[in-house]
Amino acid sequence: MGLALLLQACALTLATSAMAPDLHKEHEAMSYLQQFGYLQKPLETLEDEFTKEEVAEALRSFQQALELPVTGRLDAATLARMQEPRCGVEDPFNQKTLKYLLLGRWRKRHLTYRLYGHAPDLGPPSATRAAIQAAFRYWSNVAQLSFRELRHGWADIRLSFHGTAPWTCSRPFDGPGKVLAHADVPEEGTVHFDEAERWTEGSYRGTNLRLVAAHEIGHALGLGHSRYPGALMAPVYTGYRPSFRLHADDIAGIQALYGKRTPVATTLEPTPAPTPALTSKPPRPSLAPAPVPDPCTDDLDAMMLGPYDKTYAFRGDYVWTVTDFGANPLLPVGALWKGLPGRLDAAVHSPLTGRSYFFKGDKVWRYRGFQLDPGYPKLLTRTLTHLDAALYWPINQKIFLFKGTGYWQWDELGWSHLSSSPRPITSLFTGIPAPLDAALTWTNGHVYFFRGTQYWRVNGQLRAERGYPLSTAERWMQC
Repeated sequence: MGLALLLQACALTLATSAMAPDLHKEHEAMSYLQQFGYLQKPLETLEDEFTKEEVAEALRSFQQALELPVTGRLDAATLARMQEPRCGVEDPFNQKTLKYLLLGRWRKRHLTYRLYGHAPDLGPPSATRAAIQAAFRYWSNVAQLSFRELRHGWADIRLSFHGTAPWTCSRPFDGPGKVLAHADVPEEGTVHFDEAERWTEGSYRGTNLRLVAAHEIGHALGLGHSRYPGALMAPVYTGYRPSFRLHADDIAGIQALYGKRTPVATTLEPTPAPTPALTSKPPRPSLAPAPVPDPCTDDLDAMMLGPYDKTYAFRGDYVWTVTDFGANPLLPVGALWKGLPGRLDAAVHSPLTGRSYFFKGDKVWRYRGFQLDPGYPKLLTRTLTHLDAALYWPINQKIFLFKGTGYWQWDELGWSHLSSSPRPITSLFTGIPAPLDAALTWTNGHVYFFRGTQYWRVNGQLRAERGYPLSTAERWMQC
């Protein structure tokens, strides 16, 4: 099993010709199909290889989307399209109607945005700002939307440039070409561009910032990828187009979310003077069962590195993502994970299976992305109830469950003795408090533990590092 069998499964789909790609190209193709959502690793089995038909079906789906001959074989034309620069968001196309795909929407239609940094190849910062303004205008020209630029304070949509360093972006870029940019769905509001690209305007050389920005803004507004190669929301970048206009599929999708543009003009104007910072929290719902928490003062119920490599923090009935710029707007937990209650005991995401687990009382909820798995929630029958925290341990690919001064190890794909007595936390981690509020393994590979207003980080010897604990509000929430 493993890479050799993956390559074998892929090789079985090749055309029987002397021009067949070498093993390195086959490996790249398999990585591409998995990275962009065409192949999903089996979840309910210990086997990690793909069958010949699974690979062929993934290739057919890719070929159909790129208007290639739908053969299900890895030919030279298919490989060439995989080498083209593209968006970093996966391709969950609309399988039913082949029309636009909707991933979410903002609860308001007058949005603010803020640009962090600029593209040096474009010249002065004003050139980058003009390209971004034009990108927003594609959408406000056809839908009931308006956008206003902020130079200071919190904005709904935040655009910035990042590189290959993992500490600047949870999904680091890969250098020139390949992935050009990526964005999050509403109401996250983050749009990232690869700073290694040669961003240009009015030229067939380099990469056009205006069109790529408009594509990523489409994601930030709630649109998925389009199966029409001529659409702005197609996943692959097709180059500079001087007289570009939105495809009918782009227009239909954005209008399905926000309605058609009315005769009243919606202008896009930068703010000439500093604007007071906007609050990062939505108005409290009139029927909210609990007060809206404050990330700068309240303790955590749970924290996890979850879907799309985002850091999710939970308190009461609300959840928010933690970014380099601090806490994003708070949302009701059920707005992201439908059917999931608030006031959680613990939460953990497993990269091994792609599943997220949420614990409360004597029940566990399991989600694939943001979709509840059939049969859940389930009773916790082999472990104690009312857990304190949980984390995924990449060293042995197990989930650690914490309660009081003890912990259990849980193997998702095997059988674990969860009914036995827990091991003392001090037998594994040194200098860590108990009981815990939250725990997680983060993108940098370090393990973090949270209690009250402070957090601890452990080193390779599983000891709390010197200088800890530190303030959660200051270091994580950027308060």
